[in-house]
Amino acid sequence: MIVRYLSWDDYFMAIAFLSAERSKDPNRQVGACLVSESGIILGIGYNGFPRGCSDDDLPWAKKSLTGNPLETKYPYVCHAEVNTILNTNHASANGQRLYVTMFPCNECAKIIIQSGVKEVIYFVEKRLDNSDTIYAASRKLLSMANVSVRKHQPEMSQILIKFGER
Repeated sequence: MIVRYLSWDDYFMAIAFLSAERSKDPNRQVGACLVSESGIILGIGYNGFPRGCSDDDLPWAKKSLTGNPLETKYPYVCHAEVNTILNTNHASANGQRLYVTMFPCNECAKIIIQSGVKEVIYFVEKRLDNSDTIYAASRKLLSMANVSVRKHQPEMSQILIKFGER
């Protein structure tokens, strides 16, 4: 049997993807993992509504049938990056790395910068109509704040997790 070990980048990105599975968003599940310089996981998060706000009482729709923006998820959802930084185990995000399944929007970039994260490693960049400004602004802000940004290049296409005794 050949055993192949994960690179640290693959391992932490896999944690971000596993965290994304917790999201109840029917259109896009995003996850993130905050990691210390020494490789300790400090926090994980996914996109969802704020604590105490039921997933069943707020809309998950991307577009409103009536044109009312309050009938969409956008005014209510907390992004994975924000939840991860807020869910840390009381450690500072200052100087740490953030693994995220999707490139952060400009609003998340501001929080990433303010929290002191030094590097963002993302898996995919979202490109939708009229969203280029959001991601161009995010890139500009992260660059101006000297936050390193890189696209994750996985060494493996999938990871199998077996439950049971070893």
